Amino acid sequence: MEKASLWAFLLVVMLLPLSGPSAYEGGAVSDGGTISGFVKFKGTAPAPKKLDITKDKEVCAKTPKLDPSLIVSDGNLVNAVVYLADIKKGKKMEPQKITLDQKGCEFAPHVLAFPVGSTVEVLNPDGILHNFHTFSQKNSPTNMAQPKFKKAVTVKIEKPEAFRFTCDVHPWMNGWFFAAANPYFSVTDKAGGLKLTDVPPGAYTIEVWHETLGKLSQKVTVKAKEEVKLNFEFAKK
Repeated sequence: MEKASLWAFLLVVMLLPLSGPSAYEGGAVSDGGTISGFVKFKGTAPAPKKLDITKDKEVCAKTPKLDPSLIVSDGNLVNAVVYLADIKKGKKMEPQKITLDQKGCEFAPHVLAFPVGSTVEVLNPDGILHNFHTFSQKNSPTNMAQPKFKKAVTVKIEKPEAFRFTCDVHPWMNGWFFAAANPYFSVTDKAGGLKLTDVPPGAYTIEVWHETLGKLSQKVTVKAKEEVKLNFEFAKK
């Protein structure tokens, strides 16, 4: 092959799209099992600190604000994300359109989990200036002003990642996005419960992530149409 033809051939090969299986394959699951349990906090949890409201007090100080980074309710750990870390095939995953509120100068929910490809609508009902700022590494960071007339802005998250967001105008405001690579995830509420359904039979690694306490993991084997029960317990670092 002549040199010019060889270079042309190599160029075409380099420009071809890479082939191979996707990271997660979604479809019907007819014999799935369930994983359930609880996420607990070991010992006595420290009382949440009261946040100092320093700006726009006529709006932001109407209700007291507490540090949301560690919330424990009757021994149950709130705002922990439970997910299957290594599942490659299972139930269908669909991007969602979900809402993050800033009412009263406080993000709600504090931890928001969703499938990759989802769009988050960030609301501003306060009638004052907010500034939504994300600190992502794998996704493109967002930093945009949201004046009082801009009631909603949208952000699309394309890659799996857990990352923090803040309001640059009100320094006490912060929260977390957890963009999941598969549909097997949940965020614990005041009951601390975890439940993942329609899990195909197999052996997996289940992980729990918390913004200040870190990560715990267990191996779990799911059988067809059966329920596996397990618990996690975090301790203060």
